[in-house]
Amino acid sequence: MRINRREAETVSISFLDVICCGFGAIILLLMITKIVEPVVLEETRVDLQGVVADLQAKLFQIRGETKVLNRDLTVKNEQLSVLREKVARLRGDLVSIEAQYQASRLDADTQSKIIGQLQLAKQTMTIEMQRLLGKDYRRKDDLVGGIPVDSEYIIFVIDTSGSMFNYSWDKVQEQLIATLNIYPKVKGIQVLNDMGDYMFSRYRGQWIPDSPGRRKAIIQRMRTWNPFSNSSPVEGITRAIRAFHEPDKKISIYVFGDEFTGKSIEDVVDTVDRINTANAAGEKRVRIHAIGFPVQFSQREDLQKTGIRFATLMRELTFRNGGTFVGLREFR
Repeated sequence: MRINRREAETVSISFLDVICCGFGAIILLLMITKIVEPVVLEETRVDLQGVVADLQAKLFQIRGETKVLNRDLTVKNEQLSVLREKVARLRGDLVSIEAQYQASRLDADTQSKIIGQLQLAKQTMTIEMQRLLGKDYRRKDDLVGGIPVDSEYIIFVIDTSGSMFNYSWDKVQEQLIATLNIYPKVKGIQVLNDMGDYMFSRYRGQWIPDSPGRRKAIIQRMRTWNPFSNSSPVEGITRAIRAFHEPDKKISIYVFGDEFTGKSIEDVVDTVDRINTANAAGEKRVRIHAIGFPVQFSQREDLQKTGIRFATLMRELTFRNGGTFVGLREFR
């Protein structure tokens, strides 16, 4: 049986065409995949890196802002704590001031009653004394609060140290005015600090003439007068005695202070005894009075020694020199 050669060739050619087309399609797919796919992966990877970098930058920025905010919060909390402590302290001061105000008001009422009773008693005694002793009788030594006020000249020796100026200066000015008031008229006034420095340098070694204007000037100057001080009245007392004592003058020194920082109380007493000698009648040339301000007693017990030494010194000096020591209960 003979096979047709033309038909066999036709079939073989068609089969080869199909195979070639299939391989061509596969090659084309491979070429498309190799060309397109890597480009897409690379672009995606680059885009993601940019997003990550942007997010990291934002994260760092947020962390930095968080640190700043935490630091600001810490500062604000510290400020708030300080303000709360200040408010608590001010509330305590307010309570203390209110208590002092109530106490002072009660004291003022009591003092007003006492003053009224004393004035009435004084008036009654004056009438009775005039009847018994005569209208022209005068006491040899007048006393106010136990302090002799018969002197014609007065000298103030005032501690101007920080403890006095910062904590008790209003009280010091009150006592200065009160002392001046018990001497309606004197022949001379002088004001020194505890170091012996003069309040008015132009009156160095001289008496300040007494007048309402001079007294007003002293009180006004006292408000801001704050020369250097070593918290010891010795220099002021000795300078006052040496510069102003005269046998024919009645002189009183008023010492205002809160502490004595010197080495020896005995040395001070001996020095004053040596320069403030007695006259023929046994009276000292200059009386020495003292007013103690309890500033140091507001501190701890171990810091009160200088205040105790001042009181000890002034009690001895006033006793030996015809004066009186008065210790105040409050320094404000």
